[in-house]
Amino acid sequence: MSAVSEIIDQPLTKEALGSRYRALCSDPLMANVPGKIELDVWGRMSMSPASNYHGILQIRVARCFDGLSGQAMVETSILTAIGVLVADVAWGSDEFMRSHGAETPFAVAPEICVEVASPSNSNKELQGKITAYLAAGATEAWIVFPQSKRVEFYAVAGLQPRSRDGIDVTGLFD
Repeated sequence: MSAVSEIIDQPLTKEALGSRYRALCSDPLMANVPGKIELDVWGRMSMSPASNYHGILQIRVARCFDGLSGQAMVETSILTAIGVLVADVAWGSDEFMRSHGAETPFAVAPEICVEVASPSNSNKELQGKITAYLAAGATEAWIVFPQSKRVEFYAVAGLQPRSRDGIDVTGLFD
């Protein structure tokens, strides 16, 4: 086996993934690429364009965090065991924001990470992201399903009946 094939057969380190993602963020050739870009553990890019309703739901979800002391964010890059994922919405406590600021990507997941499901998302893909966010330090991870107008809340213990922080999501789909 050659040295080149040995390198190719190994996933990138978290440091290398973070570096590659930061380089993409500052590359002028990537400035007008539509949709969010994520990197898998091999450094391969995946892009997912979003509908306007997807964007509307991101803002509505972010507003659900208005009563909490911390920062809501959209399109939040997070370094996980499966690559650099971009949560549609995230919320970080004041303590999280003091510790991590505007770090790109976040080396640790904010407390809450939210995926707004698109028709092209498979359940396996969404569950993989939820697992990755929780393993990266999130205390909650949500999936918003626009088509069925429902939200699933996850913690390390699995599917939960509601947000553990009592966050009200009624009216999200109005």
